[in-house]
Amino acid sequence: MKEKITVYEKPTCSKCREVDKILREAGADYEKINYYVQPLSQTKLTELLKKMSIPARDLLRTSEATYKDLGLAKAELSDKEIIALMVKHPELIQRPIVERGDKAVLGRPVENIRPLLK
Repeated sequence: MKEKITVYEKPTCSKCREVDKILREAGADYEKINYYVQPLSQTKLTELLKKMSIPARDLLRTSEATYKDLGLAKAELSDKEIIALMVKHPELIQRPIVERGDKAVLGRPVENIRPLLK
């Protein structure tokens, strides 16, 4: 049996809704977690970044007011510091993040999730 898919999302996000539609149409077994209601821990966010093989900075939503207010574009921060900021300010996290077993992808563009469906 394949591992269940977990989608970390914000329900009002258009890309999150597109991913939900793809998963429903594929008949996938999945769970949705609204990370505004069930916040991601520093440990979980670190684990997801490792599974995605990307640095923390690549997961930042640069269009958010918080990103600008905190001066993150010019800030020299470690992955650990960026992760701590994303835990404190979940609006900084790109979404959706789709996880299955030892793999995870950012669902932007939504086609990124297709390899997880195999």
